[in-house]
Amino acid sequence: MSDNGTSQMTLIRVMAIPHKSPPWLAVAPIDFTATVFWHAAAVTKSKRPVGSFNKERGADCLSSSVVTCRAVMGPNLAPDGLTLRVGGFYRYFVGVTPHRRKIAAIVSKLLEWYPKNARDLPWRRTKDPYAVYVSEIMLQQTQVKTVIPYWERWMRELPTIEALAQASTDKIHKLWEGLGYYTRVRNMQKAARQIIESGKRRGNESQTEIGNRQSAIGNQPEPPHVGAYKFPDTFDEVLALPGIGRYTAGAICSIAFNQPTPILDGNVIRVLTRIHGIKTDPREKQTNAHLWQLAEELVTHAKDTKIAKADSKKTLRPLRPLCEDNSCSFLNQSLMELGALICTPRSPNCPACPVQKLCVAQKENLQDQLPNLGKRNAATERRFIAFVVERGGKFLVHQRPGGVVNAHLWEFPNVAVETRKRETRRSERTTTTHTPNGARQIDAPYRQTDFRITSKKPFCVIKHSITRYRITLEAWRANASARKAVLAGEWRTLAELHRLAFTSAHRKILQMIGEATTRKNKI
Repeated sequence: MSDNGTSQMTLIRVMAIPHKSPPWLAVAPIDFTATVFWHAAAVTKSKRPVGSFNKERGADCLSSSVVTCRAVMGPNLAPDGLTLRVGGFYRYFVGVTPHRRKIAAIVSKLLEWYPKNARDLPWRRTKDPYAVYVSEIMLQQTQVKTVIPYWERWMRELPTIEALAQASTDKIHKLWEGLGYYTRVRNMQKAARQIIESGKRRGNESQTEIGNRQSAIGNQPEPPHVGAYKFPDTFDEVLALPGIGRYTAGAICSIAFNQPTPILDGNVIRVLTRIHGIKTDPREKQTNAHLWQLAEELVTHAKDTKIAKADSKKTLRPLRPLCEDNSCSFLNQSLMELGALICTPRSPNCPACPVQKLCVAQKENLQDQLPNLGKRNAATERRFIAFVVERGGKFLVHQRPGGVVNAHLWEFPNVAVETRKRETRRSERTTTTHTPNGARQIDAPYRQTDFRITSKKPFCVIKHSITRYRITLEAWRANASARKAVLAGEWRTLAELHRLAFTSAHRKILQMIGEATTRKNKI
């Protein structure tokens, strides 16, 4: 009824879902047609599922008919997008698809689960973006338990962007020694220098002030580290740093700045493919794009979700209570944590999963089939011989050149040999060959004929893996052969060797030499 007494009608669409619950709420428009009369009336507010709707305006509904719903609305309210109170046997949800309801439910359950179950990791005690950045780079292709002592030592030695930018190449490689994938640490220093060159300073805010804020775990502040330069705080700026891809940029922006940037690593892929029952290979372009879309929907919904105040009566883990300024951070970390602790590659702990009732893989018993990564490439066996050459208490070592795998790291002289026929590969300085990880480069300046083995059995045998390669490294005591009076490399004492950064396998050889020397001295 209009102000001049004329009846006006408009059509809206609502979706009816049978439900035996008490009268509920609906939001127009979707699916079913209803008749609405314009008339002045009191506007009601709704109780609604968290994150389902953005508006709470509505009006009383006078009929509970499935098809026709007569509502009384204020003259200043448009009929579309309003909340209608509906009585009777049906629950009405409008504008909320089953997929959106599932996203909302996943977010709600994960945000409830994470603060109570997250591991107490040192980088979760800070929101300093530089510290978060260091942790994310270290965690690439590396287990958490391995990273913890490296991260703590790094933050003691290089606590600021400036310290990293000014550090020597030898120092950053020594701090990184044993983590592998050394291109990461060189890119970190390039990134630090790029940040300084950009000239963006903190202004009145220092890292000391950031450190003194309440940390992500408890109330313990960070150690005070004053830094003059500001770490980039937008996704595009972070993505532009050397060595950073979409996942790492998203992780840094969400964790350090609580921005709704999605993440997709191995753990998250496993969680999402199982929850949504995605049976195609996640490495395929279309499937990968779909997974990124799902990850974005989750973190975006987390940003828009209203967070209830923490119940002070409940005993929580050390993580600070969930609130508006960390919902995106907690959501992304909860996905990673779920994949690391519960939704593991083998034998997932489904009974402990907070989203098990929403998981397609759990319902259809597909946990072992998802994610569908196809057949793995067959492992390739590689064999190397290293020579431990000692002269006057000093050992022969050489430093790998720049621009190659494990650049700038030190190692004992070594050659690659055939795994079956045990025929020595050509290893001249000018010969291009395959390195242990399959890259092509100029090999070390040694041939097996440069050395004369002096022991009847290997000094030690080390087995390790790099990507698809299964590597066996045999270390033999040796001397320089008569034909090779001068060998390339440097002679260093045992104490000097311990100050150098070695590749992981050769570091183990050095440790064995140290142990043998200690035993000999005791005798």
